Amino acid sequence: MGNLPGTRDILPEDTALWQFIEMETRGVFERYGFYEIRTPVIEPTELFARGIGGDTDIVGKEMYTFHDQSDRSVTLRPEATASVMRAYIQNTMFREGNLRKLYYFGPMFRHEKKQKGRWRQFFQAGVEAIGSDHPAVDAEIIEMAISMLEALEIKSRLLINSVGCRECRPKYVELLRNELQKNSDGFCGDCQRRAVTNSLRVLDCKVENCQPLIVGLPVITEHLCEDCTKHFIDLRGHLDDAGITYEIVPRLVRGLDYYTRTAFEIVSGELGSQNALVGGGRYDGLSEILGGPATPAIGFAVGLDRLAMILSETRGQTDRRGPEIFLAWMGAAAFSKSLQIARQLRRAGHYCYMNFGEGSLKSRMRLANKLDAKHVLIIGDNELANERYAVKRLADSEQWEASLPEIENYLRKC
Repeated sequence: MGNLPGTRDILPEDTALWQFIEMETRGVFERYGFYEIRTPVIEPTELFARGIGGDTDIVGKEMYTFHDQSDRSVTLRPEATASVMRAYIQNTMFREGNLRKLYYFGPMFRHEKKQKGRWRQFFQAGVEAIGSDHPAVDAEIIEMAISMLEALEIKSRLLINSVGCRECRPKYVELLRNELQKNSDGFCGDCQRRAVTNSLRVLDCKVENCQPLIVGLPVITEHLCEDCTKHFIDLRGHLDDAGITYEIVPRLVRGLDYYTRTAFEIVSGELGSQNALVGGGRYDGLSEILGGPATPAIGFAVGLDRLAMILSETRGQTDRRGPEIFLAWMGAAAFSKSLQIARQLRRAGHYCYMNFGEGSLKSRMRLANKLDAKHVLIIGDNELANERYAVKRLADSEQWEASLPEIENYLRKC
């Protein structure tokens, strides 16, 4: 029996790389004052239908939705922003009145067509800054995303746009829909459907035959209201002050209905056509859509699967942490003593590997080398009698004898 299509196992030889990515990412988030939040993997379907938008591809075609034993419609989360905002409202975090900076890690689920860099269970890290509409917050979020990729030594490019607000965007969408209807026969089937249900998503189409038609469509940056225009200008000013290079892409949109004003992507040349590493933007109306108070917010998500894909090629395999000490016991009495020693060293905070199978000292040394152990502690009848054990440092093959207290003292200094 195999796993489900679009899912896979991340094996022990690969998890060290994932742990490295998570550690570096978490470190950057916390340096910017963000705190971790953990939300359920399963949520009421209505949360995503209302928050993401019923006409989006995610809600319409990609969500894993079913009815539980109480006949409630529930969904495996396809993204985390709606869940974080639901938690923000439900736990009345808005009463504190300050900017809440939250980050998360976890699996998401979408029934997408499998291709390189896309999985039906995929992993994301992300941040949400809730409680301010200041463009400097947008710039800080973007700066943090770039810092995260720099910490991982990944080269990238920043693309930005403004998608307007509830005042100016509907007028632009109406203009866009009228233009799409004039040439609807030339677009692909998905674009023809989106032209009616979610016109902005046409701008994000990757089908080659649609590109000449998309180039001729009106751009939203020429139809922003005064407030959105000023917000976008101020954002660019903050990015300039921070020395952050960016490219304005007037047809850059996000796939979720809740986005307003700032939209951005950070892309890499390492992934081919599926080149987006980070996607995010502002969503000032989401709290109200979900029944909360009017609350401005901005955030982004980063695909950990894609980061791992890039780093596995550029860095190679990240070494797993090897045991500080490998216990090589010889004989039944030595086995019993080894269990005691391992217990004592572990309680003192040291990583010990205890091998339970019979074997020669030579075979145990081979295993210690395979596990990248730092030291081997040899325990036989002579060592038991003298309560002094042979310690071998594998890096330079130096070997000496020591009592258990001496070994503990040595390991503390390593």
